[in-house]
Amino acid sequence: MLFHSGRESLEPMSSSVLFKEFPQIALSAQKEKVREKIQNTKKVLEDVIQKKDVNYESVIRPLNDSMEELQEEFTVLSHLNSVKNSEETQEHYTEILPEITEFYTELGQNEELFKLYTQIYEKEKTSLDRPKNKVLEDAILQFKLGGVGLPEDKKNRLQEIQLKLSDLSNQFSQNLLDSTNSFEMKIESEEDVKEIPESDKTLYKNEDGTYTFTLQFPSYNCYMTYGSNRSKREELYKAYVTRAPGNGKILEEILALRDESAKLLGYKNYAESSLATKVADSSEQVLDFLQKIGKLAKPVAEKEISELKKFAGTLGISDFQAFDSAYVSEKLKKRDYDFDEELTRPYFEKNTVVKGTFSFLEKLLGLKFEKTNAPIWDPKTEVYHVKNGSEIISRLYLDLEARKDKQGGAWMNHWETRNRLSGKTILPSAFVVCNFPPSKDSAPSLLNHSDVVTFFHEMGHALHHLCAKIEEPPVSGINGVEWDAVEFPSQFLENFAYEPEVLDFFAFHYETGKPIPKELAQKLKDTKNFLAAMGVVRQLEFGIFDIRIHLQKYSETEVQNILDTVRKEVSVLFPPGYNKFQNGFGHIFSGGYAAGYYSYKWAELLAADAFFAFRSKGIFDTDLAAKYKTEVLEKGGSENAMVLFKRFLGRDPEPDALLKLYDLVA
Repeated sequence: MLFHSGRESLEPMSSSVLFKEFPQIALSAQKEKVREKIQNTKKVLEDVIQKKDVNYESVIRPLNDSMEELQEEFTVLSHLNSVKNSEETQEHYTEILPEITEFYTELGQNEELFKLYTQIYEKEKTSLDRPKNKVLEDAILQFKLGGVGLPEDKKNRLQEIQLKLSDLSNQFSQNLLDSTNSFEMKIESEEDVKEIPESDKTLYKNEDGTYTFTLQFPSYNCYMTYGSNRSKREELYKAYVTRAPGNGKILEEILALRDESAKLLGYKNYAESSLATKVADSSEQVLDFLQKIGKLAKPVAEKEISELKKFAGTLGISDFQAFDSAYVSEKLKKRDYDFDEELTRPYFEKNTVVKGTFSFLEKLLGLKFEKTNAPIWDPKTEVYHVKNGSEIISRLYLDLEARKDKQGGAWMNHWETRNRLSGKTILPSAFVVCNFPPSKDSAPSLLNHSDVVTFFHEMGHALHHLCAKIEEPPVSGINGVEWDAVEFPSQFLENFAYEPEVLDFFAFHYETGKPIPKELAQKLKDTKNFLAAMGVVRQLEFGIFDIRIHLQKYSETEVQNILDTVRKEVSVLFPPGYNKFQNGFGHIFSGGYAAGYYSYKWAELLAADAFFAFRSKGIFDTDLAAKYKTEVLEKGGSENAMVLFKRFLGRDPEPDALLKLYDLVA
């Protein structure tokens, strides 16, 4: 079955508060609901354009309400294509994608609607509140980015480009998933798995006594970190970094179309058009920001890689390669810190981590999470109501374990956005999706600490949407937040996952119930920045590469050359020539991070500054938490992110906070 019912009793809900239930209908029927909503919105559009009395309430609100309903129905299909991927989901999603892309493209080029938005803004901007003005300002900019004002032939070409880009991004993502699922590495020798923790061996052991490792990240990471057979590690690594070879030509076509679309809109390149909606002013400013961090981090990273290579020699590895990195790093960490991360995993059982994280968030922010009953798409999905005091404010869906029909990685996807319809409050809902080790009847899902950090990160995103108080959907929750600030709440929250006081909420042995020993918890924190500079320069590599390939149209070969050049500038660990990282870079080729991957570092500065503000007050500070809730979480995208940050802390961000986070300054 595709859909399932939850398992807990449902608490009574106020009739003035509404949630949409995840539909339990055939995918074909869901596709038709999307089509129906497209037609409904077109009808609303016709009605508002003919209005004689033109104002925000008569034009903007009904159109936005209709658009929100459409987005909610489409999200169901796109979400299922990500978490329950099959030939059927692919078929229906691929069929509807051009239709919805065409609709949004036509809407973004509607000259009459653009004039209405501009007219309403000029007439009412002094009387409207800030969220409504932000709705209008954002929309007017999007109209310009959509091609309003262009000659008809250029509009038509822009529409063709958007349709093609939508299809190519979907192909890129599907190729990656198919390639990931198509590979298995069988191991028959116990000698080759002798260093793998018993909990993992149980997960990957077959009934005939052999072992199977795949490219799904928990499995891949396990063998790369603990696999004793170096040739097997290289076999697995090579399969991982050469996934989806056909994506090389797809990304070439994507880049060409992005470049053409930017020039049609009057921009020099796609990077410039992408930055039009972000906090950063220019690609030069972004590159300068990343390169300044690189100058500080690379010398430290060079010392780290030198130590890693030297230590690899003591293990009999004289020609250290990228596929040795995780394995050697784990052993070096054990040597330098007398720390074996595997010893922590029994203390991070998935269900206990989730429950404890909720307890921590209750103490930090006053939020409560109560399990509830609602239709779901997989038996292991759980549903929670988020409460502020006794008031239900939102709904959270958790889908945390890896499976073959789910795309890799971790993400938060919002479904409903806070709104008010006919006097009733529509509360926000969101999905948090991860790929943690799957539990079995014989074995629980035991997490690495990096998995815990990932969960905190995605919960930070979720809270940004779920705590919304703004009732204008285009700027409520994560909607309307500048892309280079959207990672602020997620990176802010993940920093707490290293603090011993926070581990006290959930780090309990899954068998004995005993808390994690204090010395082990302290070692987790002490090792937080182990090889941190190498991690920093790797993120800089991605960010600089992303900007540079969007400065003009490049071929597949030129993209590789740019990546090689960037690596020479900032990297310290150079992969083998067969590595085709770019073919799996879904963030920028099938996600929303094109010419925006730098956002992780840009927002991390804000996150680090906010985290240190909390830590300076002993983590739990009622006044500071209240400011964070009201000025950041509740306001969402209703104001400029930097304005909200300054209001939250009462000052500009401290530039050294990011360096301090990684111990790159004294």
